[in-house]
Amino acid sequence: MAEKTDRSTLLRPPPPDPNKAPIENVLEVTELAVLGPNIFTNARKPWHPPGARGIYGGAVIAMCLAAAQRTVSDDFFVHSCHCYFLLAGSSEQPILFHVEQVRDGRSFATRTVQARQRGRCIFTTTISFVRDGSSGSPGTQVSHSSAMPADVVPPPDDYDAEPEMMRQGPFQGTKIEVVSPPAGTGAIGEKKTRQWVRARGKIAGGAAAHLEALAYVSDSYFIGTITRIHKLWRFPFAPEEYEGMAPDLKERVRTLHAWEGMGEDPRDMIGQPTIGMMVSLDHTIYFHEPKRVLADEWMLTEMESPWAGDGRAVVTQKIFAKDGTLLATCVQEGLVRLQQPKQEGAKESKL
Repeated sequence: MAEKTDRSTLLRPPPPDPNKAPIENVLEVTELAVLGPNIFTNARKPWHPPGARGIYGGAVIAMCLAAAQRTVSDDFFVHSCHCYFLLAGSSEQPILFHVEQVRDGRSFATRTVQARQRGRCIFTTTISFVRDGSSGSPGTQVSHSSAMPADVVPPPDDYDAEPEMMRQGPFQGTKIEVVSPPAGTGAIGEKKTRQWVRARGKIAGGAAAHLEALAYVSDSYFIGTITRIHKLWRFPFAPEEYEGMAPDLKERVRTLHAWEGMGEDPRDMIGQPTIGMMVSLDHTIYFHEPKRVLADEWMLTEMESPWAGDGRAVVTQKIFAKDGTLLATCVQEGLVRLQQPKQEGAKESKL
């Protein structure tokens, strides 16, 4: 029997560079000049989260940004990125990133990037860059910024409290905290989730690599904020089944449930609605302080949802540096459908 060939990349994946942080190796893209100008591909197999419809969206966002940054000069920094998730990406197929140089001005440059698999566009983004210093000196500009919550403290540099099952990715983080509004108001739209995150290792690739890392982590737990503030069950089995599980599986479910800010006991979710489908539709990042992004140092993500309805929800996110600098603001809209009682003869719904 012939040995199965890995087709997740067009070229043989290079060995991980030990001089780079894990996230830099994950997001490496390779230019394919033989196919035409400004065409890139993933150097390594992209991650497919367990139970997800496709590959992790943050990786596609970040690799599109990596490709686009290769087409602008070093004195241009990304300030906005507007993305649409069109089709679920496969981790078994290579991705081609087609960069179009839409405009190159004295102060701003614009790029569109299409991520394509099997000739179909799975993701598209428009990215705008601004030339460093083109807006004048700081004292001559309008300036303000949201403040980081006063009651938060970053973890110590030697933080090592992650459960073993959460230590696999290129980012590490703390347990998600759900902050509720004052007692008695009951306003779901006022709830917030908070988590500290940072890239593992030390990023060696300069400002561009730090910005790509921030783009990657900006999609982590994003639309899932809805499950936390609405207390929605998300596992592929009923909470009533938890008690009868094997001890090791039971502990894994309990650990993940608590880590994601859902509470310490999954049995408390009995009677709560269950998520039937949750898919990101679009994603926007505004990079406020691109030169101050240090993704291998602790950053605070704070998320909340101003609206949900008609099968969709919007979540906003602020990302702060540990010194309180507001680094980025992100917005995501996603499809959110609750599990409906099955009717005999009904067909499975499709997007």
